[in-house]
Amino acid sequence: MYEQGPVMAWPNGMPYYHHCYHHLNHLRDQGPHPFVTNINEDTLQNHSFRRALWTGDYLQLTLMSLMPGECIGLESHPNLDQFLRVEKGQGIVQMGERKDHLDFVRYVCDDSAIIIPAGTWHNLTNTGCVPLKLYSIYAPPNHPFGTVHETKADAIAAEGENENHY
Repeated sequence: MYEQGPVMAWPNGMPYYHHCYHHLNHLRDQGPHPFVTNINEDTLQNHSFRRALWTGDYLQLTLMSLMPGECIGLESHPNLDQFLRVEKGQGIVQMGERKDHLDFVRYVCDDSAIIIPAGTWHNLTNTGCVPLKLYSIYAPPNHPFGTVHETKADAIAAEGENENHY
């Protein structure tokens, strides 16, 4: 059966997972099983640069935390679309068709949603004085199941530099 933490029971005996106990999932990859969580709380609790929270065959959810002045890194994903949502903090997102011409620039803050079409070069930089907390949805998945990169240096070491990064 699926591991979700404490299972409660409705008066009719039907079991359910109560979202208020979301912290018990210890922010580990729950895919590819059905999963319900408080994404805001999970995102705020995450202190890793990148942490996969759910990985399936066609979709992946990762949590990210960028330190002040830190950026994700200029990258492009030729075969996947990406959605980012800022839960806490402020930053600047840059996008463009070429890595040397990022002509789409926007400031982002709490509750900002960022849509990145496949093949678009992009970067997100924390311009604030507190960690920038966000989550990312990739379709299809972009990282191996269970990925945890405590720091950006860990991410670079694990994934290496390739033609889709600067």
